[in-house]
Amino acid sequence: MDRRRRVNPQRPAAPAQRRAPRIDLDDVVYGVHAVDEMLVAGEPLRHIHVGDDRKRDPALKNLLERARAANVPVRFESRAFFASFPYKAHQGVVAFGEPFEYVTLDEALAYRSRETSALFVVLDHVTDPHNVGAIVRSAECAGATAVIIPERRSAGVNPTVRKSSAGATAFVPIARVANVAQAVRTLKKAGIWVYGAALGPQARAYTSVDLRGDVALVIGAEGAGIAPLVQRECDLLVEIPLLGKVRSLNASVAAGVLLYEAVRQRAEAAAEAASASPVLDPEEGPSYT
Repeated sequence: MDRRRRVNPQRPAAPAQRRAPRIDLDDVVYGVHAVDEMLVAGEPLRHIHVGDDRKRDPALKNLLERARAANVPVRFESRAFFASFPYKAHQGVVAFGEPFEYVTLDEALAYRSRETSALFVVLDHVTDPHNVGAIVRSAECAGATAVIIPERRSAGVNPTVRKSSAGATAFVPIARVANVAQAVRTLKKAGIWVYGAALGPQARAYTSVDLRGDVALVIGAEGAGIAPLVQRECDLLVEIPLLGKVRSLNASVAAGVLLYEAVRQRAEAAAEAASASPVLDPEEGPSYT
């Protein structure tokens, strides 16, 4: 009996499978309104994917025309493509853009205008991307100068933030900083008054503080609020009255209330200044004595 070990003939090696290219989901924008706003803002998009069943959808007419005008390729996809997409509220429209371009804090400060008072929003470790997106949206609608977020323990500008902002991330500068407390100190050195949203005996009613000048509003995470170190750096703490049993507001709601208090105060100041200015009769012209 032949006891020699039988050697099986060597099988040819299987061809190496090509790996699908890794998709950085931070570069994805999804949803009809968010993608359309990116096109309106002139943000660079590499390509747009639209569901086959929406080819002739009147709701997409403007979006497709803008994409064509901007030379952005549009690919019509089957349901299988969108079934594999991790974000389900895509509405059959997904775009791949360039990585989001944050500004530096110095660049954000440079956006101040001589014509209007600056209005900054500082987020202290707000981790919920829906909240971050909603705050960016409110900030843009209120004419904010810039939004400032930390690099760590905070939602960055990812697809959910872009979607929740309804495209506002394309219009308002967003700075990313290593340290929120240090950023607040930098803002104060630049002549900006910093107000932190907080509850407690040291906080003043938000309607009693002057928000007409160059100001920054600091919004903390739900529950934890603004970190103690950041609170100490604020010029003043302001509170929104809570009359029910729940002892905190959603962070994006608190931001919206404070932003539009600033808008209200500034509008009133502008109206008072306009009414105090003398109105000259164009036929009489100025008189000199």
